[in-house]
Amino acid sequence: MSGTGTGTGTGTGTGIDAVVFDVLGTLVDEPAGLRAGIRELAPALDEFGVERLLSLWQRHIEREQRRVLDGVRPYLASDALDLEAARVVADAAGVDDPAAVAALALSARRLPPWHDTVAGLARIAERFPLIGLSNASRTALLGINAHAGLRWHQALSAEDARTYKPDPAVYQLAVTVSGLPPERLLMVAAHAWDLRGAQGLGLRTAYVARPVGDPPTASDGFDLHADDLTGLADQLDHV
Repeated sequence: MSGTGTGTGTGTGTGIDAVVFDVLGTLVDEPAGLRAGIRELAPALDEFGVERLLSLWQRHIEREQRRVLDGVRPYLASDALDLEAARVVADAAGVDDPAAVAALALSARRLPPWHDTVAGLARIAERFPLIGLSNASRTALLGINAHAGLRWHQALSAEDARTYKPDPAVYQLAVTVSGLPPERLLMVAAHAWDLRGAQGLGLRTAYVARPVGDPPTASDGFDLHADDLTGLADQLDHV
């Protein structure tokens, strides 16, 4: 599908010098990779059981990242949180095998790209520097990039800011590395909460629809909206 046109945000998409991409959910199907890991852990589970354990994982990660953001617990890189989530899931599945828990934790790096991701990034990279900006740790991000075939001009991890998006310090990493004013950067994500965080620091924003994303609300005003990366690339061709 093609893009659905520009939004009603702070601009029309012009004046962009670099594009910043969220990774988890936006470029890779995180739930699909985790489901595969859960099935390896507990092959006898039916689909309902797999979804229940996936929900346990997701709730643990979301809760613990929020606790870091709120200052309730010290920063832990995503690897440590993934291992915690894997232990929670293994306990719920009745699996008491440290090797199996470790393998499940690593499934958070074996995430398949969406069908349009690799070609879309390549097309957009013909015109703009591309920066990946992820809550995944440096080590996890390396594995995710390699497994999914993601190619960047620069890949940045929230670990460098010792916090998680949507903390402004994470978006500042992209601003600092690019050497550009925030309004010359376009943040692309399938999560409205992520784009709101980027807007708070002055970045331009593009929402790309994904089945696992966080859709915009009526009060959101993002600069671009697209149904997929092909649609986004079409819109960026006119920048």
